Amino acid sequence: MGLNSTPSANRVHIGFFGRRNAGKSSVVNAVTGQELAVVSDTKGTTTDPVYKSMELLPIGPVMIIDTPGFDDEGALGELRVRKTKQVLNKTDIAVLVVDATEGKKQCDEELIRIFKEKEIPYIIVNNKADLLSDEISEKVCQNNVSEQRKAEQNALLSSGQEQYVSALTGAGIYELKECIGKLTPNEDMTLKIVGDLLHPGDFVVLVVPIDSAAPKGRLILPQQQTIRDVLEANAAAIVVKESELKQTLEQLGRSPAMVITDSQVFERVSEEVSEEIPLTSFSILMARYKGYLETAVNGVAAIDHLKDGDKILISEGCTHHRQCDDIGTVKIPRWLKQHTGKELIIETSSGTEFPEDLTSYALVIHCGGCMLNEREVKYRMKCAEDQKVPFTNYGIAIAQMKGILKRSIELFPNGACEQ
Repeated sequence: MGLNSTPSANRVHIGFFGRRNAGKSSVVNAVTGQELAVVSDTKGTTTDPVYKSMELLPIGPVMIIDTPGFDDEGALGELRVRKTKQVLNKTDIAVLVVDATEGKKQCDEELIRIFKEKEIPYIIVNNKADLLSDEISEKVCQNNVSEQRKAEQNALLSSGQEQYVSALTGAGIYELKECIGKLTPNEDMTLKIVGDLLHPGDFVVLVVPIDSAAPKGRLILPQQQTIRDVLEANAAAIVVKESELKQTLEQLGRSPAMVITDSQVFERVSEEVSEEIPLTSFSILMARYKGYLETAVNGVAAIDHLKDGDKILISEGCTHHRQCDDIGTVKIPRWLKQHTGKELIIETSSGTEFPEDLTSYALVIHCGGCMLNEREVKYRMKCAEDQKVPFTNYGIAIAQMKGILKRSIELFPNGACEQ
């Protein structure tokens, strides 16, 4: 992701699903107007999910996902189907591509069942309509018709979430994009990381450690996004390292509206920021932004009830290079053992790999989830909730272990309330 690009987590994720050779990749290429996916007559040409960030009118920034056939066979086919099911956990809008000459099959019905179960808005796209010999084919594939005639066709051919298209001729593709646009969630555009807690003219101090674990030459995504959100609220952001915080606060002349810190230096920052100044962390703000703050605050109490031999899952949403003092694999495990005095079993996961079976864990501690969209973060949270496993995140866990959790969520309306 470039510095000027919309983060993938903030893009509408549109997944294309269906059987092998239904024409998923061809429809993807037709919708995007680009040769994003390799197409052929050979079944199973798409072997892994293909992701492409782009701008798609009338929606805006999107993540297009082309998936392998849901009817793939054999040991390798099962792995591909598993990857496709993982994609469903992050899909905001599903496009089910059906071969119009064959109609829906059992695996298509299974996908529809999953869409409904996961409450994913979906469209059924009957592709290869140009091969049909009935009246529908004629109506879809006529190119030399008036605008009024096209409108009449759309009324005849659209039935709820069902659409006929031809990826080969382009017929029905414009209407398909319009249908996708109507299903696009728009509430995310109003969500704020911190801007709703600020007033014009406020200033905020952001504490950003620059150590061996910090990426070279840039700030991490939650820090970038928070600065942008502060500026959009017509407030000012003052960014300092933890070593410069005390001097900066003394020289400002008045108290900041709040201090936001990296969770790793929570304890030190809490000691240097007076109690009347609101204090929280980037990770806690991300939990609120992604919609799971209340669950994470409730789940963190499990830390104080851990026993010898308990297994803890520490999960990262991204796959960054691990440093020698990495927060997920080194610091949090160390703080857990120091805080509890117990011999704990620590396991980790990263990227798209998240265990479906969590029953062996006493607690799941997740990262802030800045690289995951809201749907995937909530899927992971729900997996834990359904299996009665407490779920929290890095910042909230650290605040709990350092004895400053109550202070770190006081600035939110009703304590740990969502937006």
